[in-house]
Amino acid sequence: MTADPVFAAPGDKRALEEGEAFTPRFGPDGLITALAVDADTGAVLMLAHMNAESLARTLATGEVWYWSRSRGELWHKGATSGQIQTLVEMRVDCDQDALLLRVRVGGDGGCCHTGRRDCFYRGVAYDAENGAVKLVPRAS
Repeated sequence: MTADPVFAAPGDKRALEEGEAFTPRFGPDGLITALAVDADTGAVLMLAHMNAESLARTLATGEVWYWSRSRGELWHKGATSGQIQTLVEMRVDCDQDALLLRVRVGGDGGCCHTGRRDCFYRGVAYDAENGAVKLVPRAS
């Protein structure tokens, strides 16, 4: 097995935005935001977070690992559900503080712990007349 990647500290603005070095900018909590999308359709599946170890494991194995903020531990997505996310492509945003993961999902193809295909199954509706905000089922 190859060694886990080592992430260098970000350089200056030009190097960060235009250079070839992958220097992920983890937040003060040690996490970087990761948005998973279906590699074939582009549909947004879920949003999660990665720490340096989960990011390194993802790159080394080709299967997606996250950091579970609620459990405070590494999370191999799909290890218990069979919904393994296989990494097709990883992209980083301009200032390297967010990741876009293009994935293919194993098992039944779902990603949400509620049993749905994705975690974004509700919309937010605002009624300007009375100032009420509520959640509504998302249109397919």
